[in-house]
Amino acid sequence: MVTISSLFKILSCTDHVDYAIIVIALSSVVWYIWLYAKSKRQPHPLPPGPWGLPIIGNLPLLKPELHTYFQGLAKEHGPIFKLWLGSKLAIVVSSSEVAREILRTNDIIFANHDVPAVALINTYGGIDIAWSPYGPRWRMLRKLCVNRILSNVRLDSSVGLRRGETRGTVRYLADQARAGSQVNLGEQIFVMILNVVTQMLWGATVEEEEREIVGAEFLELVQEMNDLLMVPNISDFFPALNRFDLQGLAKRMRGLAQRLDRLFDRVINQRLGMDKGSEGKGEDFLEVLLKIKDEEEGQTNLNMNDVKALLMNMVLGGTDSSLHVIEFAMAELINKPDIMKRAQQELDEVVGKDKIVEESHIPKLPYILAIMKETLRLHMVAPLLIPHRPSQTTVVGGFTIPKDSKVFINVWAIHRNPNVWENPLEFDPNRFLDKSYDFNGNDFNYIPFGAGRRICVGMAMGERIVLYNIATLLHSFDWQLPRGERMEVEEKFGIALKLKNPLLTTPVLRLSDPNLYL
Repeated sequence: MVTISSLFKILSCTDHVDYAIIVIALSSVVWYIWLYAKSKRQPHPLPPGPWGLPIIGNLPLLKPELHTYFQGLAKEHGPIFKLWLGSKLAIVVSSSEVAREILRTNDIIFANHDVPAVALINTYGGIDIAWSPYGPRWRMLRKLCVNRILSNVRLDSSVGLRRGETRGTVRYLADQARAGSQVNLGEQIFVMILNVVTQMLWGATVEEEEREIVGAEFLELVQEMNDLLMVPNISDFFPALNRFDLQGLAKRMRGLAQRLDRLFDRVINQRLGMDKGSEGKGEDFLEVLLKIKDEEEGQTNLNMNDVKALLMNMVLGGTDSSLHVIEFAMAELINKPDIMKRAQQELDEVVGKDKIVEESHIPKLPYILAIMKETLRLHMVAPLLIPHRPSQTTVVGGFTIPKDSKVFINVWAIHRNPNVWENPLEFDPNRFLDKSYDFNGNDFNYIPFGAGRRICVGMAMGERIVLYNIATLLHSFDWQLPRGERMEVEEKFGIALKLKNPLLTTPVLRLSDPNLYL
């Protein structure tokens, strides 16, 4: 993480912001004094928390691994505490009881997300489903996604697209297995998931010879955007300085967003041309979105930027989350061969060793589902969820949560609560075989996709992608580490929680019929 001192070096060498810094300094001091005095007068004070420095608050004390840092502070200050991130008040919640108050009891008040300044730029002003404020328009977008784009019927219709990309990865891994070569499994999973998701988005639109070029360009843009989102931004800590763009992050994001917009235009124009006279090869998500836009324009006011923003949501959400769940699951299984063998035994009984895994097998594979659930418990993809922003001042857990504060829910810590989970640091899928935990946010001890109105809209798609690909990788191959080595399953905090070290392993063919690797 970029150090706070480096941010202030940027400030000090920028001539035109001297006045702004003085204003921020004075206003921050006045703001702290006012809030402190106000909290003393209120029957419900602000949550406790560590002392910060004038103006910059707790920023210099933050550690890169925020989820573990927040867990440590919760042990000292309790399940709900505050931090000052510059002039921005942050509230951190680390218990299922307080999370329930926020995401269920006061769900409407906390239904907005706290939007980073640069995120507004690459999402057409925050009009996508992730950043749109809660209200009629957001409800319309969610309804479209759930009922028209990501419905079970629509996902069933795209089984062939997902199957084709997964089989391509199996063919590559089989070639490496025959050669006895080690592979970076994380890289292969990433390429596979990106191809699966983009196939679902526009696989029936983009011609095969151009698909690799479009995918590579899209991948480069998405990675650069994600890198920018991870840079600590003065504009987020001191919103009054937003218009100065002191670090140039908004300018850089704007350039990337323009390139992405041109890519989307290229793909959309292909689809519109096909609609005018060419035969399509099925119906992808892009075609569905364009039909919705044309059929219901008067009812939804959906325009072309809305279509692009939703495409962006789907590829980012579908790629990042699915990739890291599969990668963490495979790392844990390679370290625990007894669990891997049990999963393979289930696959052999349900699928057989003379066939390949199909999505239709998934409902009959409860142990594979338990592996996914346990992976999401131990290695939560979004450990702090997307921060929420209350639309009014309210009381939670006996403390005042001011309007427009930034609310983190440390689900990573909730999922490791030793009072709820036996041996919480152990990877043990068995704990989900005899318990009714699901992904729907009903039990706040287990909310891997969030809960309430802002629960992840792509949950059903992610579940299908993850289960099918874990099952395929385990059914088609054994996985070996060099003799005597062990995979260190360590986490790296980011937009999504990632495996810190590369997943290097050697695939070994499990199936005797070579045709099953075609």
